Amino acid sequence: MKILDKYILKSYLTKFLSFFLLIMLVFIFQTIWMFIDDLAGKEIDFEIIFRFLVFYCPKLIPLVLPLTVLLASIMTFGDLAENYEFAAIKSSGISLFRSMKSLMIFNIFLCIVVYFISNNLIPYSEFKSYNLRKNLAKVKPSMAIAEGIFNEIGMMNIKVANKYGIDNSNLEDIIIHKINRYNDNTIVIKARNGKLINDEENDVLKIKLNDGNRYEEILAENPNSKQYKPHTQIYFETHEIYIDLKEIYNVDFSEERYNNTFRMQNVKQLNYSIDSLEKKLVNEYKNFGENFYRRTGVFNFQTSYNRPFQLNTIDITNHNTILQDFDYSSQKSIINSVENNINNQIANLDTQKTNFFIREKIINLHKTSYHDKYAIPISTLILFILGAPLGAIVRKGGFGFPVVIALILFLFYHFLGTFAKNAAEDSSISTFIGSWISNFIMLPIGIYLLKRASSDKSVLNIDNIFASLKSKFVKEK
Repeated sequence: MKILDKYILKSYLTKFLSFFLLIMLVFIFQTIWMFIDDLAGKEIDFEIIFRFLVFYCPKLIPLVLPLTVLLASIMTFGDLAENYEFAAIKSSGISLFRSMKSLMIFNIFLCIVVYFISNNLIPYSEFKSYNLRKNLAKVKPSMAIAEGIFNEIGMMNIKVANKYGIDNSNLEDIIIHKINRYNDNTIVIKARNGKLINDEENDVLKIKLNDGNRYEEILAENPNSKQYKPHTQIYFETHEIYIDLKEIYNVDFSEERYNNTFRMQNVKQLNYSIDSLEKKLVNEYKNFGENFYRRTGVFNFQTSYNRPFQLNTIDITNHNTILQDFDYSSQKSIINSVENNINNQIANLDTQKTNFFIREKIINLHKTSYHDKYAIPISTLILFILGAPLGAIVRKGGFGFPVVIALILFLFYHFLGTFAKNAAEDSSISTFIGSWISNFIMLPIGIYLLKRASSDKSVLNIDNIFASLKSKFVKEK
């Protein structure tokens, strides 16, 4: 390696490590701020909090590393250009691309490292931090209640539409399924709102519910009478549920029960999961289609039935052919029955539409995670190709203007990727495009800047633009 390559590499690595540690520290403080209510005041050992932060840090790398590469590359070549070192390099016959050689090799190596981090370390850290958070949630039950999904607390499952207030103790639109010792769900409670009240002295959690209904299925002693399914319904203004927290507070923080989310899987596991989920969804589509067809009753009309002295096949394209064999009162009853059947099928379709949408979204999340394993490592190389020539063009080093430019470009890159991934979740766009669109847009910009910097040209030649506009304006006059 030549002296010049060592000099540029040393300058780049100094800035790279400094920015990486600084930005990582900022994101760690942000993480602490995000989970301050979950970690503070719960008599949790500092060792547990430190473990949580250590497990959470690898998940910050996809955010920290691209910004670090962009900042380090802009400032390295900005310093060289500002101090006229870059001009001396060019005068000796060394091109911009040749001066980037050592850093290009480093960033290719960095891509490989980031791939192994993304494929191995991040899934492992997600597994560890997710299980640790679940155990922390047992110490504080309000943490265990996520909005919009059913959450298991003690012997019941609870779902809330919204949490707010101090410690997120106020709840809205509550549904509770209580489970007995035989694992039967016989009691369902729905309430407009409620509140979590924690009695630390007696280790009891009280859930106070307001304006709701309690539904209970009565289990018949005679098995033959279960077909009648008797139940009770009670309206209440206020209702209180008490949960013993002694067992919940007895938490083993080393317990690891959850290991099957898409963020915990590597490329091989994601491939298998995607294939399995897609096959399962196709079977569900097929089974639903067949069952729906049978429930409509069309199948019955396509069979034959006996008229007096003859066997005729019903023509389902003409409803009069079907109804003319019945008297007026029977026709009216048949039409009402058909109308009710259609309304039931429409409601069933709406329910299944939501169910299939959720399953498709889960598959899309797996696919997005799969593509991110490759897109994130490549982004470090692309952002270097973007940042190095940009630093040579702006000819500014140090903090200030280069940092502003880097932040603007990174925010554009990050938000573009975020919006694309959100669109990919609901199948608005391909999951491949959702993960790669930021790289696809940044790469041409980087190549364009590389050509401009190699030719000692600015990003846009403002003088030429104004001159062409002025000439056109003069000609028109």
